[in-house]
Amino acid sequence: MKLGARIFKTGLAIVIAIYISTWAGLEPAFFAAISATFAIQPSVFRSYQTILEQIQANIIGAGLAIVFALTFGFEPVIIGVTVMVTIAIILKIKLDASSIPIALVTVIIIMGNPASQTNFLIFAGERFLLILLGVLSAFIVNLIFLPPKYETKLYHKISDHTVDVIRWIRLKTRFETNHYSLKKDLPVLNEASLKIDNLFALYKEERTYFLKSKWSKARKIVLFKEMISAHRKALSILKTLDKHEHQLQGMPEDMQMFIQRQLDHLTEYHDRILMRYVGKVNVQLTDRMEEEVESGENRLTDSFMDLYDKQYVTRDEWLHLLPVVSHIVEYNEQLDHLATLVESFFNYHQKENIVTIKDPEE
Repeated sequence: MKLGARIFKTGLAIVIAIYISTWAGLEPAFFAAISATFAIQPSVFRSYQTILEQIQANIIGAGLAIVFALTFGFEPVIIGVTVMVTIAIILKIKLDASSIPIALVTVIIIMGNPASQTNFLIFAGERFLLILLGVLSAFIVNLIFLPPKYETKLYHKISDHTVDVIRWIRLKTRFETNHYSLKKDLPVLNEASLKIDNLFALYKEERTYFLKSKWSKARKIVLFKEMISAHRKALSILKTLDKHEHQLQGMPEDMQMFIQRQLDHLTEYHDRILMRYVGKVNVQLTDRMEEEVESGENRLTDSFMDLYDKQYVTRDEWLHLLPVVSHIVEYNEQLDHLATLVESFFNYHQKENIVTIKDPEE
């Protein structure tokens, strides 16, 4: 079992919240631990972003709990109504939805003890401070301990899932895939693409504090955006091959071979670009590979035009093959653009553009 940084930070925030609450004489300290659990964020920037909203939500929850308890009492129905009003107000003023659990915890722990009616305001104030201590403990842990390395996570996510897509493409062009296995795997690949988008959003949010690092980070953002676009294009080719498999099998054998060889060249090109970014190869494309990619595209498009001109296939068959060929041409252009950006990244501003990708096991 592997303990990630967020798991460790959650545990640490709980420990700190309990110790501070005990030191301050606020009981029960586990209320602070509960709020610390809800307040942990996946990035330092999001921690900055949400702490003010969480404090506001905490104030709203505490204020409504006090007003409703003093006015209507501590009945379960009143607590439920207070919770609903709290959620409605938070949504109305457009605070982040992640601040709602903090507010609800505040409402429940303030209104959930009818025995405290005699010193209710003091009791409510202590409970409010306990929740606040938990939020602040989580913020401190987010700020100081184990800042997430989203650049490494993002690269490996893109690389690993691109390799998965490439394997399926190579099998698909040889008509060796199990249809049911691919059908089962495609939703997994789509979900992986969404996870990549989420990681990219977190990576963009990470803040740099030096001007040199800021410009390097901006260039990396452009590179990762193009890597994601190339990954999506490869995935779209796989889906297109799957959709038009029957028509592809009916094509002349030389056309099938052109498609297979060109996609073999392009997927190898794609893999080398990703390896080039982390320094595993010196050049993205050898002279032999460059010639194969360029000549392969010309042979593919020429052969595709000949299919219809020389009436080797019907118009409908030709139109069904058109999306496959157009996707391959777009994939080629996408990879050329990505390759140019990667080479530019390493050829200019070399002192600033430092890649810090580590292997997953490190």
